[in-house]
Amino acid sequence: MYIDGTLVPIVLFISMGATTIGVSFARAFGRRRDNEPLQRSMPADLTTRLERMKQAIDSIAIEVERISEGQRFTTKLFAERQGSLPPTDTPG
Repeated sequence: MYIDGTLVPIVLFISMGATTIGVSFARAFGRRRDNEPLQRSMPADLTTRLERMKQAIDSIAIEVERISEGQRFTTKLFAERQGSLPPTDTPG
């Protein structure tokens, strides 16, 4: 296939123009995507459910802290009690 000498520069300039326009559109699209908010709005029922879950988790954390405080207190009492008992004689 014979290519005319004037066809090469025409294709070159058309491809350069298409590349320039394509890069410009790609940059504009990228900027628009970057400017969109990252966090979409959640439905109201989901927000209320998450708030209730947060309150439940907070109350569970408080109860676990109370249980651990009671365990520390009981351990302390047992340690004090064992230290005050008279030694037992072992037959032998």
